[in-house]
Amino acid sequence: MSLTEEIKKRRTFAIIAHPDAGKTTLTEKLLLFGGAIQTAGAVKSNKIDTATKSDWMEIEKQRGISVATSVMGFEYKDVKINLLDTPGHQDFAEDTYRTLTAVDSVIMVIDCVKGVEIQTEKLMEVCRMRNTPVICFINKLDREGRDPYDLLDEVEEKLNIKVRPLSWPIGMGKGFKGVYNLYEKKLNLFTPSQRKLSDDRQVFENLDDPQLDTLIGPGNASQLREDVDLIEGVYPDFDVKDYLEGKIAPVFFGSAVNNFGVNEMLDTFIKIAPTPKSRDTDVREVNPEESKFSGFVFKIHANMDPNHRNRIAFLRICSGTFERNKPYNHVRGPKPLRFSNVTQFMAQDKEIIDEAFPGDIVGLYDTGNLKIGDTLTEGENMVFTGIPSFSPEIFREVVNKDAMKTKQLEKGLKQLMEEGVAQLFTFEMGQRKVVGTVGQLQFEVIQFRLKNEYNATVEFHPMNLYKACWISCKDKKQLDEFVRSKNRYIARDKDDKLVFMAESKSWLQMVQDNYPEIEFHFTSEF
Repeated sequence: MSLTEEIKKRRTFAIIAHPDAGKTTLTEKLLLFGGAIQTAGAVKSNKIDTATKSDWMEIEKQRGISVATSVMGFEYKDVKINLLDTPGHQDFAEDTYRTLTAVDSVIMVIDCVKGVEIQTEKLMEVCRMRNTPVICFINKLDREGRDPYDLLDEVEEKLNIKVRPLSWPIGMGKGFKGVYNLYEKKLNLFTPSQRKLSDDRQVFENLDDPQLDTLIGPGNASQLREDVDLIEGVYPDFDVKDYLEGKIAPVFFGSAVNNFGVNEMLDTFIKIAPTPKSRDTDVREVNPEESKFSGFVFKIHANMDPNHRNRIAFLRICSGTFERNKPYNHVRGPKPLRFSNVTQFMAQDKEIIDEAFPGDIVGLYDTGNLKIGDTLTEGENMVFTGIPSFSPEIFREVVNKDAMKTKQLEKGLKQLMEEGVAQLFTFEMGQRKVVGTVGQLQFEVIQFRLKNEYNATVEFHPMNLYKACWISCKDKKQLDEFVRSKNRYIARDKDDKLVFMAESKSWLQMVQDNYPEIEFHFTSEF
C-alpha cells in the first residue's frame, strides 16, 4: 500500500468531556465495534478483568476516573482508527490540552441530563484555537434528560459553534424507543443493556411508511415525522467542508452504557472525519505525504507496566514512514536516536511494530533522552510548534519526609514532570522545589505515584503564589539586572528557563509597569 493510501486510511481523534459524561464508556463501546474487545464491562467495576480497557493506572481503578491519556488503535471497516481517551477531570486539563495537539479531530461527549458543563467549554476553546473538527455525542438518552432542542441551543450558545443533528432520539428515559439516523435514513430500535453487538437497524427512506407506526407506536411515529420536518426546515443541509473547517458540529444522540447510537456515529465518523493534516514547525509547514519521516513527542509515561520499570514516549507521526531500528535526528539532542522497541497500543496491551505512518501514535521505549515537545526527523532541523506548558493555578512546596530516599525523590519528580503530570519550579535562592498544577487532585496523584513507583514519601505545603511567568528580554544586561534585583522570586523550570514567581495579581502588575523592557509570558512557548 502506498504512503498516500495509508494516510487516507487513517483517522486520529480524541474523546473529550466533562467528568462523568460517559466518555470512557463511549471509548469502550468504540473498541467493541472495532473488535478490540469482545464484551463490554461495567466502567467502575472492581473486577479488573472486565474493567474499562483505557483506565489502567491503579489510582484510576480506585477512583473510577481517568487521570492519564490512553492511546488505542483498532481497525473498523478497513479504516485504521487511532483513538485517544483523555482525562475529563479539570485537574488534569493540561494532559488533555497536549493530547489535542496530536489529533486531527475530536468527539465531544455531553450528558443529556446536565447539558454543557464548564470543563466542556474550556476544552472547546482549545479546539477552536486550532479549528479542530468536532463531532458532538449527546449521551445517556436512557435517562430522563433535557429537551433535545434545548440541548442543541445550549451547545450553539455556550460552545460558540453551529450544530447540525445527524441523528434524532425517539423519546427519552423510560420512553426511549431508539434513534433515527438522519444521515443514512435508518431507524435503530433501543434494547436496554445491550452488551454485545447487533445490527437490527431498518431503513426508512420514507417516514410515512405505516410500518413505522407498528414499530414505535403511532404517537412516537407522529412526533418523529414532525421533528424530522422541523430539523430539515430549520437546520441547513450538512456540509462536510464546514465540519472539516471547524465551523459546524454534527450531533448524534445515544446511550453509550447501553451501546446505543454509537454505531451510527462511528459509521458517519469514518466517512467524514479528516485524514492526517499538515502541521506547523518553526521553519515551515510539514505535509503528511512528504517522503521523509517527522514526528513529535506529546506525552511521556513512566512505569506503565509496574513489573518493568519502563518509560514510554508517545510520538505522533506527521510525515513519511517511521521505521523500527532506523536512526533519526533528535533535533534538541546531541546525537541521532534509534528505537528497536516500537509499540502501538490497545490501552495497556502493546504490540511491537516495524513501521508506522502519518496519523499513527507509537510508543518509544526511552531511557530519558526524550521529553514533551521533542521533534524527531529524518535529518531536517525543525521543531513542531503548539505544545506549550500553561501557567499553573495552584502551587505547593515539596517537603521530603525521608532524607534516606532523596535520590528516589529526585528521580521520581524528574520523571513525573517530564511526563507533564505537573510543573516543577526550583527557586534560585535556597533551591526550594515547588510543584505547580491546575488542580488539587494532581497533588494526590503525584504523592501516590512517588510512594508506589519510587518509594519516596512527600508532603506538599501551601505557598502564597499567584502566577508563574516565563520571562525574556531582548537586552541580556537588563534581564540579568532584573533577575539579580528580584532574586528571591526567580525560579527555573524543568527546561532551565527563567520563571518569575508572582505572589499576587496586583504585585505582578506593578512589577510589569516598573520593568517595561521585560516580557512576561503565561505559557512556556514564546
